[in-house]
Amino acid sequence: MADVERLLEIMRRLRDPERGCPWDREQSFATIVPFTIEEAYEVADAVARGDMGELRDELGDLLFQVVFYAQMAKEAGHFDFADVVDAIVDKLTRRHPHVFGTAQVGSAEQQRAEWERHKAAERAAKPMDAAPSVLDGVSMALPALSRAVKLQRRVARVGFDWRVLTEVLDKVAEELEEVRAEIAAGAGRDRLIHEIGDLLLASSNLARFADIDPETALREANARFERRFRRIEDWLAEQGRRPEQSSLTEMEQLWRRAKEEEIQKN
Repeated sequence: MADVERLLEIMRRLRDPERGCPWDREQSFATIVPFTIEEAYEVADAVARGDMGELRDELGDLLFQVVFYAQMAKEAGHFDFADVVDAIVDKLTRRHPHVFGTAQVGSAEQQRAEWERHKAAERAAKPMDAAPSVLDGVSMALPALSRAVKLQRRVARVGFDWRVLTEVLDKVAEELEEVRAEIAAGAGRDRLIHEIGDLLLASSNLARFADIDPETALREANARFERRFRRIEDWLAEQGRRPEQSSLTEMEQLWRRAKEEEIQKN
């Protein structure tokens, strides 16, 4: 805990009104949020690359974000870092009665169900301005794909779900056809946003039903795209050319070559 205390002291000094860092002093809860999101994604990237040294550093950056919020909250008289720790300790203990109490849980699936039951009970206990909903507590700040999956998981727990995977595939095909129809009809931007949004929602539901995290799947697809296009750039550079000095037909041929190269390596 000595190192944690040192980190808290560093944060306090960075925010010191007289001798602290000007940038750190001027930050607020709202201005720090984008950095927090960025740090969380950098943690995910380090995990995806299997870089443990980088993961250690990124986790430190993410911890610093927590400390930053806690310091600002302490200055405003709301709570401090110790309160944050107490809150998560209480929550974990409360939601794991099979570990810290006498309850019995037979499988990971049962544990997930119990976890959700505890969360639902906690939400129900909070004062509400409106009638409670199974969708309460799904953060608006989540990436859209992740939020889509969370919403669909919530409604699935009360029986609003597809029965088999083929039904989800049919829904994706239906939404794609609706996009085609709107484009053929010369639809405006608002209609296309609506229909493409439905297609993305159906696609995220397909990922959920197949037990695939869509954010992870899309990150991996992005990585494949980047690798293959960089190979195109490399091959063109060997000829003293850049992509803009090549034709679409040539780049498509090189794309297929890059894809085949990856397949052979795997």
